[in-house]
Amino acid sequence: MDVKSKPRRRHSAQFKAEVIAACAEPDASVAAVARRFALNDNLVHQWRRGRGVGVVHRRADAHAPPAEFVALSLPAPASPPSPPVSTPTESIIIELKRGPTAVNVRWPLSAATDCAAWLRELLR
Repeated sequence: MDVKSKPRRRHSAQFKAEVIAACAEPDASVAAVARRFALNDNLVHQWRRGRGVGVVHRRADAHAPPAEFVALSLPAPASPPSPPVSTPTESIIIELKRGPTAVNVRWPLSAATDCAAWLRELLR
């Protein structure tokens, strides 16, 4: 049995950039874009991840929203704040990471209830 396969198609960097740009449009799905350009979904996913794209500039993580400052309102502490704690054993240390952004928070152990309230609001 002699099976002849189709020759591999080669796509220009401009065509790949056009496909990736179509994926970046609001409410666009990779599957729909792939069908529109007569491509396989997996190939389009590879191009979006930067494999086989050449010199096409894209965001590091197209799904992640841009980092922004989030203001939180916290209840006022019931007692005056204690002096800063200098020993690490008397502190609550929280490290938050999201993509390339890292935030370290050091909270006095004496205000653990306030820390819990802050963390609860942050994780909502």
